[in-house]
Amino acid sequence: MKIQISFIGAVFALFMSSAMAAEEWGIEGEKTDRFEAKVVDVACELSGNCPDQCGKGKRQLGLLKDDGTLVLAVKNFDIFAGTGQDLIEFCNQRVIADGLSITNDKVNMFALQFVRAAPDGEWRRANAFIPAWQKVNPNKNGAEWYRHDEMVKKEIEARGVFGIPGLKGDE
Repeated sequence: MKIQISFIGAVFALFMSSAMAAEEWGIEGEKTDRFEAKVVDVACELSGNCPDQCGKGKRQLGLLKDDGTLVLAVKNFDIFAGTGQDLIEFCNQRVIADGLSITNDKVNMFALQFVRAAPDGEWRRANAFIPAWQKVNPNKNGAEWYRHDEMVKKEIEARGVFGIPGLKGDE
């Protein structure tokens, strides 16, 4: 009886561990990737400037592998959004990250799709940005948040659409 329960448990664990598998995009050089890493404040890792709690969600977060590789994670589901909302609660903790590593002669990146606390936390989709943004910006369209965000509007006003001071619109 114990063997049967262990076997069923092992099959269930195997199924659950692969249930949240990254979705491929069909990009040259992509591969699904799952790895364990520590969530870190990228600026802290690179400069030693380390505010409490990884900058409380106002800084770029990354994934530091055991071999010392610092992985910069980008968003999968929400355009122009970072991974901060998905990773901040794991600041300085270990996670299992699941997504796409894209490596070719033009770009190297990791698109975070799912995350869980290591070693066996519950999988969650990396899509926390829009709900967090809408909580702070009620009654605004989250689907195109970047068109409705006051900070983005101020930056465009100050630096132009291309982010170059003095260069406006199609100039």
